Amino acid sequence: MTWFAIDTWIVVVGVFAAVSCALLGNFLVLRKMSMMGDAISHAVLPGLAMAFLITGARASLTMFIGAAIAGVLTALFSQWISKFGNVDRGASMGIVFTTLFALGLILIVQAADHVDLDPGCVLYGAIELTPLDVVWRPNLFGQALEVPRAALVLGGVTLINLLFIVLFFKELRISSFDPELATTMGINSNLMHYLLMTLVAITTVAAFEAVGSIIVIAMLIAPATAAHLLTDRLVSMIIVSVILAILSAVLGHLSALLMPGWFDFGNTASSKIDSISTSGMMAVMSGLIFTLVFFFAPRHGIVAKHLLGAKEAAD
Repeated sequence: MTWFAIDTWIVVVGVFAAVSCALLGNFLVLRKMSMMGDAISHAVLPGLAMAFLITGARASLTMFIGAAIAGVLTALFSQWISKFGNVDRGASMGIVFTTLFALGLILIVQAADHVDLDPGCVLYGAIELTPLDVVWRPNLFGQALEVPRAALVLGGVTLINLLFIVLFFKELRISSFDPELATTMGINSNLMHYLLMTLVAITTVAAFEAVGSIIVIAMLIAPATAAHLLTDRLVSMIIVSVILAILSAVLGHLSALLMPGWFDFGNTASSKIDSISTSGMMAVMSGLIFTLVFFFAPRHGIVAKHLLGAKEAAD
């Protein structure tokens, strides 16, 4: 296996995307809102279409703002329907994202049909191409670095998410486990909810372009759920989820590099790149890690529960 500088940046971008999603995913899992990332990733389509219709351009910033607004509206509408309509939270998310996704398709077909939207890019992203979009060339210890835009954006989002959790950890913890208790303690649980949903929307949109919707959904759910099986303490859960997210990103890219050789997917470099999606393999690795934890977690794993049940039956 030959490792190039471009591989390092692909891993860095993947790690930032995975960690930024995993940090917020812990609170989505605790609030039983794991599919919010899936809902937002589908519902951003009308935001993208409206941004193009208003500006007439496919500039990244305007598209990002349009998609982020659509993502925030998805979270708001889902909460309102669930709260005021007494509808199950999962059902309200399904209603909102399918409606907005259909609206986005109508807008695209009726008014912006000539816009080039690549379904493969939407699903798997273009993480292999992110190192080519260089926006910063600092000189570090005499070594010139070429920093991709995706690394800067996702690094900034990761830092914002980390600061949000550190600064509002107490409020997030209490409002996630018991919103009514949080209200009696003077904590505005609704404000915490909307701040969390806003960051989920921004994170989803920021990671969407680079790594696609599959890895965003996977990283919002899999590392946090696996960490929840490994520990009952929230601080430990957050730390473990970050470690699992980093492992998924690193192992995913290594697998994408090595698997074409193992299974003879192609002899040329281009065929090997085309044959394995790095984002797809990162999502697969997160699923494999969760599967291992699901079976072999010390206290909550299937094997541990089976052994404990057998021991109690023997006693």
